[in-house]
Amino acid sequence: MVDVWLPYGKTEVCARIPTKNFIGSIEPVEKTGVPDPIEEIKRALNQPIGSQRLDKIVKPGAKVAIVVDDVTRPAPSKLLLPPLLEELKNANVRDEDITIIFGCGTHRAVTRKEAIELLGEEIVEGFNVISHDCHAEDNVYVGTTKKHGTKVYLNRFFVEEADVRILTGDIGLHYYAGFGGGRKSILPGISGLETIRHNHAMLLHPKAKTGNLDGNPIHEDMTEAARMAKVDFILNVVQNKKGEIVKAFAGDLEQAFYEGVKLVEEMYKVPINRKADIVLVSPGGAPADITLFQAYKAVDNALEAVKRGGVIIIAAECAEGHGNEVFYEWMVKFKSLKEIERRIKRNFILGGHKAYYLMKALQKVKIILVSSLPDYYAQNVFRLNTARAINDAVNEAFRIAGVRAKVWAMPLGNYTLPIVKAEV
Repeated sequence: MVDVWLPYGKTEVCARIPTKNFIGSIEPVEKTGVPDPIEEIKRALNQPIGSQRLDKIVKPGAKVAIVVDDVTRPAPSKLLLPPLLEELKNANVRDEDITIIFGCGTHRAVTRKEAIELLGEEIVEGFNVISHDCHAEDNVYVGTTKKHGTKVYLNRFFVEEADVRILTGDIGLHYYAGFGGGRKSILPGISGLETIRHNHAMLLHPKAKTGNLDGNPIHEDMTEAARMAKVDFILNVVQNKKGEIVKAFAGDLEQAFYEGVKLVEEMYKVPINRKADIVLVSPGGAPADITLFQAYKAVDNALEAVKRGGVIIIAAECAEGHGNEVFYEWMVKFKSLKEIERRIKRNFILGGHKAYYLMKALQKVKIILVSSLPDYYAQNVFRLNTARAINDAVNEAFRIAGVRAKVWAMPLGNYTLPIVKAEV
């Protein structure tokens, strides 16, 4: 037997798989974080990709807007901002002429306590810090995207007050945008609700998927909106699974972003030579498995490694339950994938996309959840099979897939995208 350890909340669970059935473990390429993250950020600022340095872009007396991620994203803004602000200071930009905007998308405003956690007290006290509001009546219309017809409404301050516009964030795999980072700070970051809904409704497109930019309409639309926003400079990082900075990328909106994407692909896209009948997956423990809403990403990635009609076992503690009311309501309300698709086309609401993905997954595979979520919700609302213990789930999976079933394990499912090189 092979013992397979999977992160579960703040601990681990051990699944026992017969050696003859076990193919192996699919894990990201581990790259160590840089010894000095601040020096790495300074290096990126000094060697911008496809762009002049900031001190050449910024004129003295210029008003500067910097977009940072809100509390729902793992970008290390506390590390990114000090070297960036120092660079602006050296270009004779006054502190009072710099506005930091939390790119909240459709999320609520960032609280003062969260702002201090994200940026540090010195920055919150010393600079104008605001949260973008997608419902604000003064969001400014800047045009309609040519390819996909999205009316682009953006944060008024960013468009009308700022002379220089800078985006910060982290680049990583993303469900339907392909990758986060870069242009995502504009759309959805500082866009109006109508703009975000129109863009995100394109997630029904077959090319709007994790790790894909080629022909991805959501990515194309985001990029066009970011060009309309007249972005001058970006500063993004790629982090390893421990949240350490591996490399920083600064400069042109598109060129710097694409360089970062190459590193993410190298680290998190993992080639495999075949699909399995059963995939054992963990999102990666807390906080990745804190809710079903967060943990589902692991299922989405595991779909790339499992045969149609196969079984995915997901070990996710879900200590805070399902995690999103719209996700829950749509699972209760809509009985079929077609109904959800119609709703997304008519009126996309964030949270509903998870219901769409889960229902789509359930058409392809059986899913067995090992969690602390009550069976009533897991089975009746989210339509999942459940098991109290990981090895009960393994036994059930073999009963469904057969005693000869082959098994992959994905201990860090939220951060791993298997890519089949040659189907066997």
